[in-house]
Amino acid sequence: MPTKTVHTAIYDTLADWEVGAATAHINNPAWQIAPGAFEVRTVGLTRDPITTKGGMRITPDSTLAELSPPDSAMLILPGADTWATGELTPFARKAREFLDAGVPVAAICGSTFGLAQEGLLDDKAHTSNVAEFLVYSGYAGADHYVEQPAVTDGNVVTASATAPFEFAREVLGLLGVYEPHILDAWYRLFAHGDPAAYAVLDAYDKAAARA
Repeated sequence: MPTKTVHTAIYDTLADWEVGAATAHINNPAWQIAPGAFEVRTVGLTRDPITTKGGMRITPDSTLAELSPPDSAMLILPGADTWATGELTPFARKAREFLDAGVPVAAICGSTFGLAQEGLLDDKAHTSNVAEFLVYSGYAGADHYVEQPAVTDGNVVTASATAPFEFAREVLGLLGVYEPHILDAWYRLFAHGDPAAYAVLDAYDKAAARA
């Protein structure tokens, strides 16, 4: 099976905690239906290093201008301080290209504002940090706002800044990285520390080792 690339946007003040659970487990073959089928690559406005909110410096693998939807399995958009300023609008426009091509987009925290401003949430069930936050975008989708940590509607995932594991669950589910019962156990373990979930994943590991 050819490797599918998931692209994660990076930019200054990127909120480190919001996408790490998703990207780490997309890149981790443990428990996956087809180990090694996915990889994560970063994309920036330029190839210059960015500095995250946590102070980490990351150099993009490619630029937004080089990114083509047919070459990607999903575009992940983290939150950042600059989404409401318009500085990151090119990423929202790229998200439109992805959705027009039938390729999923996953947005969390401030990046949901960018999708709303681009009109991409006008007819989609979606969420964000709070409903009022998106109203300032001037979008027409307020009636589709859902009070949930994370929401998937078609090829669009949205989530609150305080829901990194719910966001990851939706992303992993939409990509089909894990079988449904493994995804459920993954979420229960990492989001809630459920010992029973660990037992499910451990049993899966042992069965895979014997195969």
